[in-house]
Amino acid sequence: MSMQELARQVKEASRGLAALKSDVKNNALAKIAEALNHRKDEVIKANQEDLKRSEEEKLASPLLKRLKFDDKKIADVVDGIYSLIKLEEPVGKTLLSTEMDNGLELYRVTCPIGVLGIIFESRPDALVQISTLCLKSGNAVLLKGGSEARETNRILADIIAETTEKAGIPKGWIQLIETRADVNEMLKMDACIDLIIPRGSNEFVRYIMDHSNIPVMGHADGICHCYVDEKADIEMAVKIVVDSKTQYVAVCNATETLLVHEGTAKEFLPLLKKALDDKNVELVGCPRTQEIIPVGAASEEDWKTEYLDYKLSIKIVSSLEEAINHINTYGSGHTDTIITGNSETAQGFMDLVDSGNVFWNCSTRFSDGFKYGFGAEVGISTSKLHARGPVGLEGLLSYKYKLIGNGQIVEEYANKTKTFTHKKINGDCPM
Repeated sequence: MSMQELARQVKEASRGLAALKSDVKNNALAKIAEALNHRKDEVIKANQEDLKRSEEEKLASPLLKRLKFDDKKIADVVDGIYSLIKLEEPVGKTLLSTEMDNGLELYRVTCPIGVLGIIFESRPDALVQISTLCLKSGNAVLLKGGSEARETNRILADIIAETTEKAGIPKGWIQLIETRADVNEMLKMDACIDLIIPRGSNEFVRYIMDHSNIPVMGHADGICHCYVDEKADIEMAVKIVVDSKTQYVAVCNATETLLVHEGTAKEFLPLLKKALDDKNVELVGCPRTQEIIPVGAASEEDWKTEYLDYKLSIKIVSSLEEAINHINTYGSGHTDTIITGNSETAQGFMDLVDSGNVFWNCSTRFSDGFKYGFGAEVGISTSKLHARGPVGLEGLLSYKYKLIGNGQIVEEYANKTKTFTHKKINGDCPM
């Protein structure tokens, strides 16, 4: 089927999907969860084919870890689906109610964006998370996953499409594309696609923006930071930094650069090195860091690098201001955390660091739609318009204004026969 026909089908399906009732969508989500459990052996077999091929092609270890889709990851995405079902219906929520005049009432009501084009990395779990979020929010979707996960993506997309069609969801609401040529075609389809969400490097996101007239919600690099302040609890700081770096290295919310205040560096860094040596983490650092612990030299490029691996760059700073300036210069606007016992210092950090997620005394790994209670995420937006941070259901919605009258015309207000009241009123839109 041509890209034009795929896009036409998705656009047509989106119109019916937008009007579906909550119980229909939730039932379809439950059926997806059941089907994934019932057919998990098929899914795992397909994934093993992808893993074998990728190992033969010498795919990097962190990427292989992302690619693996085993019993545990299937259980995790199924849990995510049931969590999503429990969330309240996002479509049709009244955001604003205004009496413009007696008998003339204005409502702002949430609605789906329409058709989303989502390009994501080699994580099969992302396909399930993205498609189920789209279904719950009433959006149709064109999906392009990483080629490494080709077989796994195919069976997952088939399961979701077949299951949801039987559950009453419009046929064609989810479509999988596989080639770069398909992506380039998709970028031209502004008549059918309402929003593109690319997950990848800054260069990749920029390429998408430069080659399409369709609005783009960027999910770029995750260059995340931990800053250990001079007032930090040392034991807490070690625990948080180790978790931020090593709990799962191949994800965008893992810490890549550690900033340490000079007032605590001599006490903190040797303890941290011991803990990270136990995790086989390679450390590089600035000259001041090298004076305290034996590590490789960090280059300017290290401050700009998303390793997605067992590697961490370290810089000693003289002040909170220097730490904030470093983050705002080299960070990607994703997630940054401060470890300190001083609430004023923490507030300054959280107010001035220009990122979508700013934390105090906790791991950067908490930056995640499922952990936030959003029912997973389609990505983490590092832009500032429409949606920022983990993009869950709310980030996949727009709104429309509904005006309900009783024969009013503008001429009556233009000639002063009637005047606007503009009163706030309580209650949901009746339509």
